[in-house]
Amino acid sequence: MSEAFNADRVTRLCDFLHQSPTPWHATRCMAERLEQAGFVRLEETASWQLKPGKRYYVTRNDSSVIAFQLPAEKLTSLRMLGAHTDSPGLRLKPNATQYAAGWLQLGVQVYGGVLLAPWFDRDLGLAGRVHVRHADGHLESVLLNIDRPIAMVPSLAIHLDRDVNAGRVINPQTQMSPVVMQSDSAQLSDLLADWLEEQHGLRAVEVVDFELGFYDVQPPSLVGLRQELVASARLDNLLSCFVGLEAMLACDASQGALLVANDHEEVGSASACGAQGPFLGDVLKRLNAQVGGATEESLIQLIQSSLMISCDNAHALHPNFQDKHDERHGPAINGGPVIKVNANQRYATNSVTGALFRDVCREADVPVQSFVTRSDMGCGSTIGPITATEVGVPTIDVGLPQWAMHSVRETAGTRDVDYLTQALTVFLNRSELR
Repeated sequence: MSEAFNADRVTRLCDFLHQSPTPWHATRCMAERLEQAGFVRLEETASWQLKPGKRYYVTRNDSSVIAFQLPAEKLTSLRMLGAHTDSPGLRLKPNATQYAAGWLQLGVQVYGGVLLAPWFDRDLGLAGRVHVRHADGHLESVLLNIDRPIAMVPSLAIHLDRDVNAGRVINPQTQMSPVVMQSDSAQLSDLLADWLEEQHGLRAVEVVDFELGFYDVQPPSLVGLRQELVASARLDNLLSCFVGLEAMLACDASQGALLVANDHEEVGSASACGAQGPFLGDVLKRLNAQVGGATEESLIQLIQSSLMISCDNAHALHPNFQDKHDERHGPAINGGPVIKVNANQRYATNSVTGALFRDVCREADVPVQSFVTRSDMGCGSTIGPITATEVGVPTIDVGLPQWAMHSVRETAGTRDVDYLTQALTVFLNRSELR
C-alpha cells in the first residue's frame, strides 16, 4: 500500500494528543518541543531583553502559550497563527465526593458544549493540575495524569428504558457522575494523596485546590482500510495546535512569526489567558517596545501590517447526515483546509483575508474548501472574531474538516494534517502579506 500521508508527522500528532489530556499538559508538551527547537522561555513577571533574529515563548496560567520569532531587522509585521488548547469535557466539582448505591462517585461540571451520549461506557482517566501546601508552608502546582481506567459512566440498560433510542434527554447533574470504586466511605482527598505520591513522590502535603477532569484513555488510532482517518479525543482543537506548531518549527527564521494557543475558547474566551483577555495584546506591546517602533503609533502600524490565521476545526460533510450541510458548502475529509465564512461575523473571514489564504494554498499546492452553515441553522464561533475585535489584527478563520465535533472521540483526515501544515508554512515564509 502506498503511503498517502506523512506517517512521521501523524505519529507525532498521535503522541501529542495522547500526552495532552488537559490544556496544561498540552501547553507543557508544546513548550518542550519549542525548547528542543531553540526557543527561549520568557517569564511575564521578568524584564524581557529581546534580540532580533531570536526565538522565544511565554506561557500564561500554564494553559496558554505564545511563541514568536523575530526578524534580524526591525519588526514591522507578524505572520500570526491562532488556536486553542481546551476541549469540552467533564470537570470535577470542588466537593466532588458523593455516594450512591454503595459506590463512590465524583460529581462533575460540564465544561463547554459537550456531546454527552458518547461519554457513557468509556474507560475514563483523570488529569489536570493540583495545588499542594508543603510542611514548610510553601505552595506548589503539579500536573496529574491518571492515565488508566479508574472510572466509568455506565449506561442504563435498554430493558429499563425502552424509549431510549427515540431520544432521551441526559441530565448532567444526576446522570453523568462517573463511578470510581465500590465504597461508601472513600474520599477524593485520600485518592489524591495516593496519586500525588505515586506520580511526584509527594508525602505529607495538603491539597489546597485542583482543576481536574475526566478523559477517555483510549489512545488515538488510524482508521480506515488505507488509514484515511485519525480518531482521537480533543482533535478540536489540539489538531490545530499541533499543525500550527509544526509550521512554526518548519518555517525559515527570517520573517516575524507568532503562534498563540489560548485556553478557555470552549467557554467563551473571557479570561486572562483566553482570546478575549490581554495575553496576546500584552506580548505585542512588549515586542513593539523592544524590537518595533516603540511608540503607540508604531504598535498600530505593526498590528495593521500583520495577519492572523485562526485555526479551529470545521464540520466535515457527514455521509449519514448530508442534509445538515448547505449543499454547496460541505467540506470533505482529506479535501484540504476549510475557509470558514459567516456574514454575521461568527467567523472573522472577509474577502481580503480569504483571497490571501486561497493564494497561500495555491502556492503550497494544497486544495482549499469553504464552509458556510445552513441559513436555517445557528453558527458556532472561535477565537478569530474575538482576536480581531480585541487586537484589531486582520484575521481569517480556517480549519480542518472533522466529524463528531465535541464528542469524547472525534475523527479527521490524515492527509489534511499535511495539507494545512504545508499551507501554514508557506504563509509564515511569505515576505509580503498584502
